[in-house]
Amino acid sequence: MNGISKDYGAVSSVEELLEQEEKGKTKREKNLDLLIQLSPFLMGVLALLEYFYVPNHHGFEASYVYAFFLLLLLLGNGISFLLSFRGKRQRKNYLYHAPFRAFVFFLFMLYDSLTLKSNILITPYFPSIDKVLSSMVQDRAYLWECTVSSLFLLFCGYFSGLIAGLFTGIACGYNKKINYWIEPFMKLLGSIPSTTWIPIVMVLATSLFRGSVFIIALGVWFSITLATITGIRNMDKSYYEAARTLGAKEKDLILEIAIPSALPSIFQGMVQAMSSACMALMVAEMIGVESGLGWYITWQKSWAEYGKMYGAIILICGIFVTVNFLLNSIKKRVLRWQEGMLKD
Repeated sequence: MNGISKDYGAVSSVEELLEQEEKGKTKREKNLDLLIQLSPFLMGVLALLEYFYVPNHHGFEASYVYAFFLLLLLLGNGISFLLSFRGKRQRKNYLYHAPFRAFVFFLFMLYDSLTLKSNILITPYFPSIDKVLSSMVQDRAYLWECTVSSLFLLFCGYFSGLIAGLFTGIACGYNKKINYWIEPFMKLLGSIPSTTWIPIVMVLATSLFRGSVFIIALGVWFSITLATITGIRNMDKSYYEAARTLGAKEKDLILEIAIPSALPSIFQGMVQAMSSACMALMVAEMIGVESGLGWYITWQKSWAEYGKMYGAIILICGIFVTVNFLLNSIKKRVLRWQEGMLKD
């Protein structure tokens, strides 16, 4: 009950501070806040007007997919705007993001004027946003197939490296004898990017898929192993001594003390390992594997289909951002206890 009342008091004090800050604003500052709130809508409408009323460059056609995309973004911003009326904190959060959203609409409008409207950025190397989005819609079935293939390869390699890295990291971090034999290989492999081994692995592997899984897993293995070792070694050794005096066995020391204490470092390593895995995935698909988004990009580039190529790049970026966001969300949820310790 004391903890709940303490949290409630903290929330109340924050709301009160925000309310006092709002009351202390002058009329000019309030008008400026209103302009900031409306800026994404104004820039979004300007982008639509530019698309519909500025004539296209000679010979260029539009499919209106870009206009639909802009309307979806405006709808999303409108929902966010309505949610900002739920409280002072939500409104402050919306005010913080509004200028950047307006800037994004401005960039869309600027790029559209430089490509579709004027051809200052010469095609086909710089296709218009409408062309890129239309290509994605037209080739959506094949893009979906390539996306599934890339995700399957990514997660096969990532989880293989994650499991191997956890076992290696726990063994090396807890046992100095095992670390004596493994550490030299860690120093050797750690200084060499995993993608460097692609030519050798692709020759020796029984299939391109298995070779790609190994390349991805290798980079993940190193990151997870190093993070796990660091987390276990940085733990206060007095915890082991206290547990032993209470009759804890070696298995209990590992499962109940070493691993939980190393979790913050392990999750940090998981996020870093995902970046390494994504890079290795793209290189492996562009060089060897005949499927996936990396292969699709190389294939479309060879046919000068730059609209489809950029569409696949956008899709890859979206997937990687989503995966990292999910990893960070899991990390925050699992390590919620750590936030309380840091606040204290």
